[in-house]
Amino acid sequence: MEKDLKNVKRISIVGGPGTGKTTLSNKLATIFNLPAIHLDAINYNANWEEVGKEKRDELILESVQQEKWIMDGNYSATLLKRLEKSDVVIWLDYSTFSIIKGVLTRYISNFNKEKEEIPGCKERISFKFFKYMITFRRKGRKKIVENIGKISKEKVIIFYNRKKLNKWLEDIEKKI
Repeated sequence: MEKDLKNVKRISIVGGPGTGKTTLSNKLATIFNLPAIHLDAINYNANWEEVGKEKRDELILESVQQEKWIMDGNYSATLLKRLEKSDVVIWLDYSTFSIIKGVLTRYISNFNKEKEEIPGCKERISFKFFKYMITFRRKGRKKIVENIGKISKEKVIIFYNRKKLNKWLEDIEKKI
C-alpha cells in the first residue's frame, strides 16, 4: 500500500474523538501537499454554533467533489460518499481508554485556547461530547464499520494505537 501513496489525491481519516484525526490530517497534508479539510470546521461557527445538519452535509459533499483533499471526521450522513471518493481511508480504531486519554490530554494542553481548525471555538468538553466520547466504541464505531464494509478493503488502513500510527508516519516520511 505504501508504494501507492505517492499518487494519493484524496484521504479520509475517521475514528473516535481524541484519536488524533486532525493532527494526522495536518501532518499528511504537509507530507502529500494536499489541502486539509476539517469537518468540524464545516460543522461549527464561532462559539460552537452548529451550522445545521442539512447545510453541513451540503458543504461536506461539495468539498468531496474537489480534486484533492484530506478530510478528517466522521459525520455519518456523508461518510459513505467520502469513503467511496477516497484513494485511502485511515481508520484510527482506538480503545475507549485511548479515546478518553486523548481527549483529556488535548483538553489539558489546550485549555481555554482557540482551536486552530475552528476559529472562534475554545477547547471544551461538554456533557454531550463526554457522552459521545465514552459511548463511541459501542455506538459511533458501528457506523464506521458499516460504511467501511461497503468499500474496497484495499484502500483501508487501520491503526489500533498511536505507536503503530507514528511508526507508519515515520516510514511514510522517509519514502515520500
